[in-house]
Amino acid sequence: MRYATLSVAAVLAAGASLSMVSTAALARDYDEIRLGVDIPYEPFMYREADGTLTGFEIELGNAVCDYLEVSCTWVEQDWDGIIPGLLARNYDAIMSSMAITDERAQRVLFSEAYYTTPSAWITTHAHDIDIEDRASLEGLTVGVQRATLQDNYVTELYGDVLEIRRYTGVDDVVTDLLAGRLDLTFMDYPIAEAAIDIDTPESDFQRISDFIKEPAEILGQGVGMAFRPRDEALAERFNDALRAVKENGTYDEIMNRYFNYDVRL
Repeated sequence: MRYATLSVAAVLAAGASLSMVSTAALARDYDEIRLGVDIPYEPFMYREADGTLTGFEIELGNAVCDYLEVSCTWVEQDWDGIIPGLLARNYDAIMSSMAITDERAQRVLFSEAYYTTPSAWITTHAHDIDIEDRASLEGLTVGVQRATLQDNYVTELYGDVLEIRRYTGVDDVVTDLLAGRLDLTFMDYPIAEAAIDIDTPESDFQRISDFIKEPAEILGQGVGMAFRPRDEALAERFNDALRAVKENGTYDEIMNRYFNYDVRL
């Protein structure tokens, strides 16, 4: 939802083994940690009317930084350049709804996964679309946010029947769907919930599929923080802090402010 070629399983196993190694021996002390983030991606990260950053991941990131007793700064970066920005040292880690995939794990070191959410097919009530009938999808136009797992999913599994239009942000997808310039969209469901009112009597939109989390090779194995490959000690510090805020109840307190379902793995 990332330089040697590694499988996700190998990356996660390596992360677990780091707990046996002294953090102080592996990395410099960070007095300030810069976290790369793509804004907006509500409800995970967005701005309040007064400009304050908030959202599930912003609150969780701030809680983790409080636990680590370090000052954290959020650095905004468009999604298309978020991994290059990390590798260019524009920030120290990415905490921006990045799903763990084998392809990304060849470029970055992932933390342990800290949440997972489903995707879903959505259209307007003006359309009667059977997503299970591939033949009926021929020639329909689908909108997706560019360079996301949802983009990959639609491209790989439906690129032969659907015309795909890619957008920088979710709001543009919603605008074109409502205006009739798209027939349907495939979205991360919490993003859809935040952007549009779904499946209520007053809603213009409807979900036309079950919640989708597979195949894992496309949709990933949960969301993790991303670090430069050599920053193992920093990644382990965050792993320790993420475990701690889950155990002390902080994670659940934040989660329940944003979701009416469990996003824990």
